[in-house]
Amino acid sequence: MTTTKVQAERTDAQKQHRNILLVFAGLVMTMLLGSLDQTIFSTALPTIVGELHGVDLMLWVITIYILASTITLPIYGKMGALLGRKGIFMGAITLFIIGSIVGGFAQDMT
Repeated sequence: MTTTKVQAERTDAQKQHRNILLVFAGLVMTMLLGSLDQTIFSTALPTIVGELHGVDLMLWVITIYILASTITLPIYGKMGALLGRKGIFMGAITLFIIGSIVGGFAQDMT
């Protein structure tokens, strides 16, 4: 009977370890998205703006990006505390990916 109890504890520990690794992998992937966003934004923005013929609007792009980041962070934090972090986290990632796709299809700066 103690053998099955030990085996059950091992499988529980293995499941917990696997869950921790999955959460960690998700967090690492999200941090990768964020760092790619920052890298692309700072490095490629002048080229993108030049190709879309909107050099005069580049300051607006930077201002809106910083403003949106500043406003959404506390909103996501409060919503995560009220509604649960997993759903808000996945929704934020989905919104980021959809916004990236829409931005990729842009024909001009407006």
